[in-house]
Order: sequence, then C-alpha cells, then structure tokens
Amino acid sequence: MIEITIGIAAITMFGMAVIMSYILGWANIKFHVEVDERVESVLEVLPGANCGGCGYLGCSEYAVAIATENAPVNRCPVGGENCAIQIASIMGVDVGKSVPSRPVIHCGANLKDRLGRTEYKGESRCAAANLVAGIQGCTFGCLGFGDCVIACKYDAMHIVEGLATVDYNKCIGCGACVKACPRSIISMADFNEDKIPSVLCSNMDKGKDVTTVCNRGCIGCKACVKVTDLFSMERDLARSNHSLYVSEQEGAALEAAKKCPSNCIGFVGRNPG
Repeated sequence: MIEITIGIAAITMFGMAVIMSYILGWANIKFHVEVDERVESVLEVLPGANCGGCGYLGCSEYAVAIATENAPVNRCPVGGENCAIQIASIMGVDVGKSVPSRPVIHCGANLKDRLGRTEYKGESRCAAANLVAGIQGCTFGCLGFGDCVIACKYDAMHIVEGLATVDYNKCIGCGACVKACPRSIISMADFNEDKIPSVLCSNMDKGKDVTTVCNRGCIGCKACVKVTDLFSMERDLARSNHSLYVSEQEGAALEAAKKCPSNCIGFVGRNPG
C-alpha cells in the first residue's frame, strides 16, 4: 500500500513538472521581449558608477536611452571623452561637442561674512538645520554642515570656514551635491573653460535687506550687467550666464567683478586665480 502511494506521488510530481515546464516554455515564447544588442554593448562601455550625472537613474537606463531614444552619447561624466568615443562607435554617430558640467556654489560668504548667525545645537546636517528659523540671517546662504560633502563619492566637496567648496580637480560632475543641498544653492553649469565667472550669491531679497544679513551678498545694483552680457538680472539678483563664457571674455568678467560693490563675483573652477 505504501509503495503504491509513493508511486502515485512520484508520477503526480513528474506530471506536474512536465506541465510546468511546458507552461514556462510557452510563457518564455509568448512574453519574450527582444533586447537591442546595442544596449548591452553600450552598458559594457559605461563605467557602472550609477551616479546619475548623465541625467538618468543609472547606467542601464542611460544605455537604453542611447540605443532606443537617440540620447546624446557624451553625457557620462565619469567615463569622459574616451567613453563617449566608444559609445559613438557602437551607435555609428558623431560624438559631438562635449562640454563638462560641474557644480557651482552660489554663495561666497564664509562664517565671518554672515550676519545674525545664532548658536545651533541640533543635528549637524543642513537638511535638519534648514528647518530651524533664525539659524542665520540669510535664509538663502550655505548652512555649512556638509550634506553635500556626505553625498559626494569622489571627495570633491569640502567645508572651508563654514562654506561648501568644490575641488574641481576631483569633481566628475555627477550632481549628487546639487540634490543634497536643501537650499538649492548648488547648480550644474557648463564649463567651456577650466574656470568661469559666477555670482556667488543666491539671495533674492532687496539690496538693503541683503546688507543686513551678509557682507558679500548681491545688492542688485546691476553694475555687472552694464559691463557685459555674461551677467543678467533675475529680480534683484545678478546671475551669471555660464554657458556664454569663453576665455576671450576674461577681461570683461574681471571688470564686472571689480565693479561689484559686494565682491560677490568671482571665478570658479580649476586655478580660478
């Protein structure tokens, strides 16, 4: 009796295995999705950092976008030019002009320049401190607790005298620091040259209000705008048109910086001088 029961069980299991194999085989054929071989080829070339610097969630998504959506082949900040050349070869396209994108800190005020700063005893994170009213007079400026430093995987972000700074010799342009800043004072900019002029302020208030909270804030005087079109105004705040700058305009940029009464225009990048 026991032998018969075991035999029935074995036959039943074998039958179920055959049926499941058939179902899985049918499903594999029915729901098979063709994968563009170029996706795998591009993915092999990409560095696998998954940093998001290309504007996509990771290398896999970027590879799919290149192969199926004609996304630019030169967006990988980690792989750089050599990576772009290899991908262009796979896709049979031109590399195109590759301009590195790097972060710019839109605040130039060290601790000594910030007025109305109070003692803070909470969690030493920018995201936490940003929720506390009155931690410093300027509600636009760098908090200096280093959330951007923690986010950077390449040791390119540092806090110097309470101010976030970028080591452009190490930065690969992944944009992690931009996402980490709760005050959005970091943005990505096109660097046509090793260094570019920038307005080191994010305060959108009127000039007289700016001077009560910071010694290096933009007062909206428009002196820089009158010198060169490298600068423009957004409400009462001067902005630098980073993508327009080329080395031939260095003189004009220096003249604009010289005329800035708040000393909030400066060069950022490698060897800023």
